[in-house]
Amino acid sequence: MIFENLEQLPTAFGNDKKAPCPHQRRRSNMMLNPLNLKHLNRIDESEADMITLNLEDAIAPSRKKEALHNIALFLSHLEASNSCIIVRINPLNEGGEEEITFLNDFDFDAVRVAKVKNQYDIARALTLLSPEKELHISLETKEAFASLATLRIDERLTVANLGILDLLASLRLPQSVVQPGNPTIDYILSKFLVDARTAGIHPISFMFQEYNDTKMFRAWCEREKAMGFESKACMGPKQVSIANEVFDVSSEALARAEYIKARFEVEASQGNNGFMDERYGIFIDEPIYRDALLTLERKE
Repeated sequence: MIFENLEQLPTAFGNDKKAPCPHQRRRSNMMLNPLNLKHLNRIDESEADMITLNLEDAIAPSRKKEALHNIALFLSHLEASNSCIIVRINPLNEGGEEEITFLNDFDFDAVRVAKVKNQYDIARALTLLSPEKELHISLETKEAFASLATLRIDERLTVANLGILDLLASLRLPQSVVQPGNPTIDYILSKFLVDARTAGIHPISFMFQEYNDTKMFRAWCEREKAMGFESKACMGPKQVSIANEVFDVSSEALARAEYIKARFEVEASQGNNGFMDERYGIFIDEPIYRDALLTLERKE
């Protein structure tokens, strides 16, 4: 916990400086409402790989300043966290620019900008953002969906989060299409994944808002992992636990990758870059080797 007593919070910001996120794991990205002080007080104990403190659509306009103050207060007294801490700001022309300017003085890992549409929005955000912080985006508009592969104009743009409900509204599609196996959703997920990877941006799949239906949440995670995703937005610790489990690299996959890496490197040192392997019944060549390296990189 950050504070022992939430009834007697400090009246001034602190001077604590959180170190940068110590890892690159992105299996789970848990959204938190900064008006909920109990949840905010435990961001130093969470099992989520990423925590997003939300200033946007879940916060009523009359309480956005209160939420921003809460974020600043808790961050300024945060000594350490194993989670990557992100602040999701409002659209740039709806208070987001002022929020970035204010938040630059506090230590966290990334700003996530809502409702971006084009490279101009990315450039505006990067101009305002402290150079040591990453820029993440919420992909929620048809304009950004159409141009995602071209949006990475700077290496500080590292992550895109799929806001499926806002995107569907922008495309004038009903939310009822959000069903496993629906061809429209499969297309949206596939295009988002491939375009993000093409641009060098890490894609995080959408938030499943029926937080008590853990069976369906697990089904979505497993389906998205099979598609190639490595990350899922989460509501609460139950979803975080499932996402961390599903998107982790299994011991079997790790053992297979280590074996392929070692076997290929031995054979390659003898001038043989393609050979049959009886243990796994596959033909091992450079593409198989590179995939093994990717698995090992994800685990690290």
